[in-house]
Amino acid sequence: MGLDNANPIILSASELPSHRERRTKKEASSKQYVVRDLLTGPSYASDPFMADSDTDSDDSNVEPIDEQEIYDLIAPISDPEHPLSLESLGVVKLQDCHLISPPDLTNPSALSRVLVELTPTVSHCSLATVIGLGVRVRLEQALPPSYRVEVKIKKDTHSQAEEVNKQLADKERVAAALENDNLMSILRNMMKPCLE
Repeated sequence: MGLDNANPIILSASELPSHRERRTKKEASSKQYVVRDLLTGPSYASDPFMADSDTDSDDSNVEPIDEQEIYDLIAPISDPEHPLSLESLGVVKLQDCHLISPPDLTNPSALSRVLVELTPTVSHCSLATVIGLGVRVRLEQALPPSYRVEVKIKKDTHSQAEEVNKQLADKERVAAALENDNLMSILRNMMKPCLE
């Protein structure tokens, strides 16, 4: 199988948004557990953003999730064709991670919405759907259940963006794709850098 883009543009570390160190070692360990669960189990197993009841019952020190946090969750995902991160290829960008919080955060049924727009490395990328699926699954598994995730191809960056977006938005297609062993193997390889 030939590469769609054998010579992608690779961004240097100085061009990438800086990451904020906001987690303790315990929280980082919890994050790794969630990614491992993504690759071995079909459902959301633990909420890394909830404090342990025996260690910290004060919610006042819990930082809200923001666009940087969303970006940090998906930036290290590996491209399926290249041994590079989606961040370094410019497929995911901080300015294309959008978080829409409900006006009343005290309402327990209020849902937050996450929208991530992907920029494929080439306009005919045949793996755009796989990359979008990886980003969607990563966020759905890592974020609390009160977050609704939407992943789209950025406007005018892919020749079949409408079809790819339709596939990524269809919950039944996504569920069926996650039952495919070959596809799950690809997603496991893409997620390995998230464990580091």
